[in-house]
Amino acid sequence: MIALLLSILSSTLIYVAFTVLGKFKVNKLHALIFNYVVAFFLGYFLSPMGTSLLEYPNQDWFLGSLILGSFFILTFYLMFTTTQKHGMSVVSVASKMSVSIPVIFVIIFYGESLNFLKVLGILMALFSVYLVSVKKKTGSELVNSSLLLPFLVFLASGTVESTLKYLEDAFVKNEDVPAFSSSVFFFASIIGLVIFAVQYIRNSEGMKRKSILGGVALGVPNYFSIHFFIQALKSGIFESSLIFIVNNILIVLLSTFIGVLFFSEKLQKQNWLGILIAVISIVIVYLSSQEISA
Repeated sequence: MIALLLSILSSTLIYVAFTVLGKFKVNKLHALIFNYVVAFFLGYFLSPMGTSLLEYPNQDWFLGSLILGSFFILTFYLMFTTTQKHGMSVVSVASKMSVSIPVIFVIIFYGESLNFLKVLGILMALFSVYLVSVKKKTGSELVNSSLLLPFLVFLASGTVESTLKYLEDAFVKNEDVPAFSSSVFFFASIIGLVIFAVQYIRNSEGMKRKSILGGVALGVPNYFSIHFFIQALKSGIFESSLIFIVNNILIVLLSTFIGVLFFSEKLQKQNWLGILIAVISIVIVYLSSQEISA
């Protein structure tokens, strides 16, 4: 349970960092690229394997970490492009609703149990995430614009979490979590640095100090969000489908309340309704887990 709570806190701090970076007009692309470098070194130094990277390629999870790292940077690129064309609200809804993909994946692939309460809780959770995330005019934006980019964000985000679950279950031992996480961020950082190099050649815009500081502010919680989420999946406190749901809902709720309390964000009626439904869905999801284990 502690690992799940720390994962939720770390993920929420990422949203807080994004908000702060926006206020200081930090180049988000550069900060995001450097955040992968920071996350890699953090996992590298926390790894019990020591300081030698030569041991990483011999691990069963190494190829999977390359694939997942590539998915990380691809998802980021899609979110960045979609934000530029359709706005942050569209990206927020698409990425947060993507939790349905890993939930369906673990139920089908791992044969996790289903009962009425669990299905009801999952559906209510997805609906609540939409209501909390959606802002004024988001619906019309989705209707009036191409759905391809938001759909790709939805698909890519869900694929990342599903792949993470598969690799965690099939290849990653408890003691390998820091090294595995570090390896994922290593490949994401390599691809990110290539993107930065291409952009630098095109417009000669170097990485400024505030972008580097922003990368540190993002990289630390980003690493721990993955580290603790993998540990939560391994803990067995709930079935994986329930962990995905609870993790996603509480991140949405906590980041929403922080936005209201510290960043003067305003909630609309549908957002408050979504919060109420989210709380009810968590109770239902918990009750479903008790019914399944009884």
